[in-house]
Amino acid sequence: MTTFLVWTGVALIGGIGSVARFLADRWVTRRVARPFPVGTLAVNVSGAALLGFLGGLALSKDAALLTGTAFVGAYTTFSTWMLETQRLGEERRTWAAAANVVVSVVLGVAAALLGQWLAEQL
Repeated sequence: MTTFLVWTGVALIGGIGSVARFLADRWVTRRVARPFPVGTLAVNVSGAALLGFLGGLALSKDAALLTGTAFVGAYTTFSTWMLETQRLGEERRTWAAAANVVVSVVLGVAAALLGQWLAEQL
């Protein structure tokens, strides 16, 4: 694949990933009205599962770049996770901030392992 096509693919697929993140976060947040950032948690855990799944497949370099980096990279959001954690701390919701970090890491790693295991079953 040419460099131009790869860059174009990253831009387009990354755009789709970011819109998917926006929609998924909104959908979850509307259904689970909590002061805890459940939308970001759901997006990041599902993204970890998807990336684990993609990592378990034998993808070409370009396919891995387009699916893993472009789509999943745009879909998941480390910066929002950190900002929401910091805001919980500012609000003196220390337990919620700590839970956001611990739950996100534990569920994220478990989801990545599950995704990889599912891909290996194919």
